[in-house]
Amino acid sequence: SLARRCHHHSTAMLDMPFLPFCAFLGTLGLLCVAMVGTWCQHWRGGFSLDGSSRTFNWHPVLMVTGLVVLYGAAALVYRIPNTWSGPKLPWKVLHGSLALGAFVLTVLGLAAVFRFHNSQGTPNMYSLHSWMGLATVLLFSCQWAAGFGAFLLPWAPAWLRALYKPIHVFFGSSILMLSVASCVSGINEKLFFSLKNGTMQYKLLPAEAVFANTLGLLIIIFGVLVVAALARPSWKRPDSDSPDSRQVRGALGG
Repeated sequence: SLARRCHHHSTAMLDMPFLPFCAFLGTLGLLCVAMVGTWCQHWRGGFSLDGSSRTFNWHPVLMVTGLVVLYGAAALVYRIPNTWSGPKLPWKVLHGSLALGAFVLTVLGLAAVFRFHNSQGTPNMYSLHSWMGLATVLLFSCQWAAGFGAFLLPWAPAWLRALYKPIHVFFGSSILMLSVASCVSGINEKLFFSLKNGTMQYKLLPAEAVFANTLGLLIIIFGVLVVAALARPSWKRPDSDSPDSRQVRGALGG
């Protein structure tokens, strides 16, 4: 019908190639990492392992790099068109390895903030940011372990994989959003703690506040775009027995 053809054309016009989108997203992710590093180096005094505030500075850098950017990259592996045909195992290993790398950086980021708090006599785990962050890391660890058991170990039955797959996908997006919320609340908390003297008060919006607020907005945009890419039907890997999958294999000469 005419309405269906118009809808098809409008959808085609709105469609965007995945790889240029991915390149933009990768650039945005690298910008977030560069900005959090610049913030901690330029305004917060740099980095060390001596238990001082410079030890704390590893915390935001490692959390943004691991829990947001690297985790986002892991989530998008199966949206790459090259993964839609051929064996899935190499892509499973890549997906799991990126997520494991993100988890390692996250644990190191937690270690940095606990080391700082303990050396300064500051209580741990009293703020909403800390509760949300730890809950996110615990969910992340459960997600990785369950995914490893269901999808990488060869003796997991097919029915279990089919049952767990939508749960894994749902929690993948949920953990990313929680990661973004944790990072943004942490940036805000750090600014409130740090900018409180004279002309540097947060409410006066000094350059550091503008820079860190912008970083927070870019982290939110990154997370939203990753979730949007995960939700886009035309970028999802077709099921192996679906007509779409057979069409893809036919188009690729499979």
